Amino acid sequence: MVRRNSGFANLKAGYLFPEVSRRSREYAVSHPDAKIISLSIGNTTEPLTSHISKAMSDYALALATPEGYSGYGDEQGLTALRQKIAETFYAGMAEADEVFVSDGAKCDIARIQTLFGCRTPVAVQDPAYPVYVDGSVLIGAAGAYKNGRYKGLTYLPCTPENGFLPDFSKIKKNSLIYFCSPNNPTGYTSTKEELQQLVDFAKGHGCIIIFDAAYAQFIRTPGLPKTIFEISGARDCAVEINSFSKPAGFTGVRLGWSVIPKTLKFADGSLVIKDWSRVMTTLFNGASNIAQHGGLAALDSDGLVEMKKIIDYYLENVKTIHNALDGDNFKKAGVQIYSTGNSPYLWVRFPGYKSWSIFDKILDECRIVTTPGSGFGATGESFLRFSSFGHHESVNEACVRLSHLKL
Repeated sequence: MVRRNSGFANLKAGYLFPEVSRRSREYAVSHPDAKIISLSIGNTTEPLTSHISKAMSDYALALATPEGYSGYGDEQGLTALRQKIAETFYAGMAEADEVFVSDGAKCDIARIQTLFGCRTPVAVQDPAYPVYVDGSVLIGAAGAYKNGRYKGLTYLPCTPENGFLPDFSKIKKNSLIYFCSPNNPTGYTSTKEELQQLVDFAKGHGCIIIFDAAYAQFIRTPGLPKTIFEISGARDCAVEINSFSKPAGFTGVRLGWSVIPKTLKFADGSLVIKDWSRVMTTLFNGASNIAQHGGLAALDSDGLVEMKKIIDYYLENVKTIHNALDGDNFKKAGVQIYSTGNSPYLWVRFPGYKSWSIFDKILDECRIVTTPGSGFGATGESFLRFSSFGHHESVNEACVRLSHLKL
């Protein structure tokens, strides 16, 4: 008989977001008249802008003509889009041929470890976006799961007590380091000085940083870096993963990119970019041409203005949710809110509660779905993540309900 990939056997039961959905569905079945509002997963809610939608529509219609039809494109992405991404986000920091267009950041993160195999040590922030851990498990780099941890991973606690900056000295030499800023789920946005510490450590210890910048366009505080390549030395030790999902509403359209510097090398001196190009041309067949033309529209002058308006819309929701959670009933209960205003998420501690317990309480009393912090890692226990992705009307109603929560 053919053997099963042991990585699947090692995966802990119940991926976070399906479990959130399961509990929400069960509650809806048992309370059919309840109007449930989700402040949970990071799924955008506002429609695509007319400018972006028209660009994709026009291209799709042109496919029905001999002149406009296109088949396979370059697996690395349309040349024009690679150039536009480089110009818009990495001027002077990365070149167009270092940009690889994909079907989304999550897919790139899942593929990236094929470059390194199962013997490369992996370090992850704790709490962290689950795919960093689960991708490591599936490739065989995480080891067995015991007492809430994978034995082969190095966990880097990021808590209010350490200012959400982990102790890099715990990382093994020659490791992959998954790092996200603005962070999902905590929302913390690292400063240039903090990222310089990370880069200096990586360079000094033979590590490679997998930098997740999917929420970079939410950064509003001047001086905070929006790409790891703003940091001196990063081109020698980091790759960056990014996405159109959150800033342009492409969660269903599916479009992202990675940046692999030509100066980044493996231990044997070979170039990482050559192997990544092989991955993208062998295990991937290119992002949708329709989606890529939507990406081009998103990065022209009109598209950039429209994207900023959409992001500002969600950041208004952040303020609304923050004000609700700062109410008297929450203050008396010692609830602590962590939000920088540079992320669509609020990270909220409920002293005396387990994450799933307060999740169930808010669902039952307020008919609101959140995300339990413990699903992102052990240090997320007693926290909930609140998402600002929602219509203003729904968010306002949710905040009214929260004001009546009994803690």
